[in-house]
Amino acid sequence: MTTEAPINARDRILDAACASIAEDGIDDVRIARVAMRAGASTALVHHYFSTREELLEEALMHSYELAAEDRFGRPVDADASATERLKVMIDECLPIEGRQRQEWILWVELWLRAARDETMRPLSQRLYTSYREWMLTVIRYGTERGEFVVDDPEETADVAIGLLDGLGVRPLTGDPTMDVEKVRVLAATRIARELGIDPKALTE
Repeated sequence: MTTEAPINARDRILDAACASIAEDGIDDVRIARVAMRAGASTALVHHYFSTREELLEEALMHSYELAAEDRFGRPVDADASATERLKVMIDECLPIEGRQRQEWILWVELWLRAARDETMRPLSQRLYTSYREWMLTVIRYGTERGEFVVDDPEETADVAIGLLDGLGVRPLTGDPTMDVEKVRVLAATRIARELGIDPKALTE
């Protein structure tokens, strides 16, 4: 009987696959490299995932679900104002070096796969539903408290997501004219105007 597979072996392999996708691109991921990164044998990887394609799909789903739980499911300070909450949320949506940049790279992989493969679209839709509800909740909270002046909270949530996603791609792809800090200020300023508040409340 082998003792190689601890309880979290599958998740460890998925984490290694996610890191490989982010570093090397989905087309260059190899099971042997994933196994080495995970500290496992290729036999153990094949025990959980019969093919490379199955491993890649499961790894993407694993990453998105963890990111959604971490970002959208995180409890907020009950005493924080809607503006304070939104300021933190904007930072959470930026491709900051480290965990968030890796999540962004995998998110872009999801966009590409969902555009080409209909079977990936339900996952994409589920994640965007969580993303939108996360943003919408704080906008409604601020509107109810009188912090924000918003005619259509749902439309404002869509605008905010569009700004963060659209602008965030540029520093991710190395655009020298748009770094992460510029994205933060530009997106926060436009979102503040949508909410009827002073942009400094979100940018300083």
